[in-house]
Amino acid sequence: MFNYIGIDVSKGPTGMPLWCNITSLYPQGAPRIPITDENISIENSKKSLISLYSKLKKYYKKEIKNLVIIFEPTGSYSALLKRFCADKNIYAFIINPRQSANFAKALDNRSKSDIIDAKMLYKFHVMLSTSEISIPIINVLKEELSEMLAYFKFIQKERVSFSNHLEALDSKDGNLTIVKKLKKEIKHLKDEEENMIVLMKKTILSNSKMKQNFENITSIVGVGDRAGIALIHLFISYPEANRQEIVARCGLDAIENSSGTSVHRKTRISKQGSKIYRNMLFMPVLSAIQHNPYMKLFYDRLKNNGKHSTVAQIAVMRKMILIAHSLFKNNVTFNPKIYEKSIGI
Repeated sequence: MFNYIGIDVSKGPTGMPLWCNITSLYPQGAPRIPITDENISIENSKKSLISLYSKLKKYYKKEIKNLVIIFEPTGSYSALLKRFCADKNIYAFIINPRQSANFAKALDNRSKSDIIDAKMLYKFHVMLSTSEISIPIINVLKEELSEMLAYFKFIQKERVSFSNHLEALDSKDGNLTIVKKLKKEIKHLKDEEENMIVLMKKTILSNSKMKQNFENITSIVGVGDRAGIALIHLFISYPEANRQEIVARCGLDAIENSSGTSVHRKTRISKQGSKIYRNMLFMPVLSAIQHNPYMKLFYDRLKNNGKHSTVAQIAVMRKMILIAHSLFKNNVTFNPKIYEKSIGI
């Protein structure tokens, strides 16, 4: 039998409100830890987590091995808790934010606070099966790439912001001094982007297994360093994902919205997955359409069937991801003969 704790990880000084299912009253002299219908908050720091875990061990004793922490992935703020669970061999269930939001609606939670969210996360244990509960595994390479990609995304966002500001000034013959400063900053950010690509590639190539995977993926014509880095990160982030799931992680899964005769909207992609993958694959897709004979053939066939250019490009992106995923899983390079046989050429 598992003992569940719901933790709502937050950035602010309130730290992490907790909600757990300790139903018995405190034994005489036992440390003060939360019981049913009560909650506590701790700072989001390693010191506080160690202190809490020490108290929980005194309370649960041998049953500490059955402790399960339920929390949402909130980027860097939940990374500490995930790593702590991995280091201490604590079971965890990292809930998809969309799942928790839908579950909160099912509970009819009209108010929202850290405490309410923590309580909701605890209650989610009734929806879990034992197969979904595991001790987190920290992939060092994946964590390093995640941090680098986050910084890369930040640089891109800054560059776009500066470029938009420069465009606005150019359109009205703005102050030349500011224009020069903006151009200089944009150049610096572009250089920084390229430096990050070099650094991420170097990080991947430093691992012999990932080096081979990278070479396998980039054997697809049109998939260069940027796309290869994005795809490597995608595949090591979701190692157990199947074809449909890996497409969904990129937000490229199709969403249909129709009901009866009155509701019939166009099918669209969900965009629920990470935006960084779609952004980093966009230019390689355009390159593949021009230089990869198989992707060009696929794209042209879709266009001839009346598909819009954007729809056809998305389909090419999806196909490239699936081919790369197959190469990654089977540890092989792209073989034209095998591909031609698979598509009946």
